Amino acid sequence: MKVIFTSKNFNASDHLKDTIEKKIGKLSKYFAKDIVANITLSMERGRQKMEATINADGTIFRAEDINDDIYTAVDKVVDRLASQMSRFKTKLQRKHKDYKEILFEDVPDVAEEEDLSIVRRKKFALQPMSTDEAILQMELLEHSFYVFLNSETDAVAVVYKRNDGGYGLLETVYE
Repeated sequence: MKVIFTSKNFNASDHLKDTIEKKIGKLSKYFAKDIVANITLSMERGRQKMEATINADGTIFRAEDINDDIYTAVDKVVDRLASQMSRFKTKLQRKHKDYKEILFEDVPDVAEEEDLSIVRRKKFALQPMSTDEAILQMELLEHSFYVFLNSETDAVAVVYKRNDGGYGLLETVYE
């Protein structure tokens, strides 16, 4: 597994990088070919943050942790990634039944499968608006996200509240 490091306001030591490569590398046994793990290390409000994203041909595994000790964050992130693979093993097998990217026989089974059924469905008309108007609407509704038609790009978009108190914007693109 190839590991790509990105640092933001954080100086990663060689020992830390080696530790991350070793621990993330243990997950490579779940994949048929060499894949890339993108690791982002940063400092947020005096605490250390690690984010890991693994893209296995369209299936994205992602985990993050903020901790006072970066090595504890590394352990938690690796555990979460392994847990994701185990929890969603059956569903991923159905999705990739003829595809050999993920080696499902190596992914451990989880004791009980999570029920991912939809319990509520809503339909609503998309309203064209600016990003600022969408954030205002989200705040008025006291929701953590809001789907809208971006009047600037004519594309469906989502604004959401981030854990750091800021806002995020998800924009759709058609390929």
